[in-house]
Amino acid sequence: MNDNRKRLLIRNKTIATGLMIGAAILFVVARSHKGHGAWEWVAAFAEAAMVGALADWFAVVALFRHPLGVPIPHTAIIKNKKDVIAGNLAGFIRDKFLASDTLIARMREYDPAEQLAAYLMSRERACGVAKGVTRVLADSLDFIDDERVQQLLRAALSNRVENLDISSSAGTVIDTLRKDNRHQVVLDDLLHRCAAYLATEEAQTRLAGAIDNMCAKEYPLLSAFIPKRDQFAKGVGEKITSRLNALIQEVDADPAHELRSKFDTAVTEFSARLKSDPALRDRIETIKREVVHNQSIADYVMHIGNDLKSWLNDDLAQPQSKVQERISAAVAGLGTTLSRNQGLQESLNEHLETLIIHYGDALRTAIAGHITDTMQQWESDDYTNEIELSIGSDLQFIRMNGTLVGGVIGLLLHAVALLLA
Repeated sequence: MNDNRKRLLIRNKTIATGLMIGAAILFVVARSHKGHGAWEWVAAFAEAAMVGALADWFAVVALFRHPLGVPIPHTAIIKNKKDVIAGNLAGFIRDKFLASDTLIARMREYDPAEQLAAYLMSRERACGVAKGVTRVLADSLDFIDDERVQQLLRAALSNRVENLDISSSAGTVIDTLRKDNRHQVVLDDLLHRCAAYLATEEAQTRLAGAIDNMCAKEYPLLSAFIPKRDQFAKGVGEKITSRLNALIQEVDADPAHELRSKFDTAVTEFSARLKSDPALRDRIETIKREVVHNQSIADYVMHIGNDLKSWLNDDLAQPQSKVQERISAAVAGLGTTLSRNQGLQESLNEHLETLIIHYGDALRTAIAGHITDTMQQWESDDYTNEIELSIGSDLQFIRMNGTLVGGVIGLLLHAVALLLA
């Protein structure tokens, strides 16, 4: 790329310099003919063209370096004003391109939520996202597989668990659940699950079997005189199930039921014990330390991790990776949901605007600072050469145009002089 720019710069410089030299030669030839006849017009053209070429040559060269190496004031402007240019450029980008109002206006025009939905709905792009995610997964597995990383993770996890007050944390969680009687919702769910299980044939069969076994074991003589013992056990089981379900329905319908009160008392007392009962806290801490330092558990967790890693690696190596397919389907589904839900789109766009408002000033200031610092660290000659390669070839057209336009102006001035004479 730099070679192409350099060749173009050299070519345009050669053309512009050639026109300047050509104008000078033409001026000398015209003057040698004493300016008679048509040579008078040629001399006027060549003289003005030469002056224009020299003036524009001086102007263009003065931007980058001292003309002919002479340190004329206000020359080598770009080189001497590097820090000022860096600051002004960074400020211009910060205030014009990265201003919060500008970014928000462009974002509203672009509608990122709609664009994101359209992007994710494309199967090809969804597959691309899935491949990217799976590549990150694969690289992460290789990173975690490093023994040094594993030692660090084990040490960090062990340290966090060692310092974790499980008893107090559990008590805080229970207190949070107790707010607004939310723990009663847990009780309701447990009761409903219990009622649903008791209504199944499996539960009633097991209950009947347990009753029959209890009678045979505890009351063998009485059990021997019970006719159709299996039907008796089944009937007793159904009655017990019915009474239990009736109790559950009663508790469910009565917010002030005695069972709820006892449950509330039990939860409150257990939460208090977790925070203040030394014996319970010591027991929980002992169990925690045994789990943390148990080599069998550590090996088991390690085996699970290795198995998971092997499964993922094997799946990702397949042409039709199930993980990639699931991720791709999830991405496409997200795009479809986003495209159909106008409220979700508006929410996403509003959150993006909020992010710009909250972090835009800090971000654009950081970017401006980065631009300024980077440009100020450049070597002056390298910085000047880079700018000249970028715009120098176009500036040579100023020299070319100055030569030709100057010559035309010289002809016009000569014509005006003849008219006035």
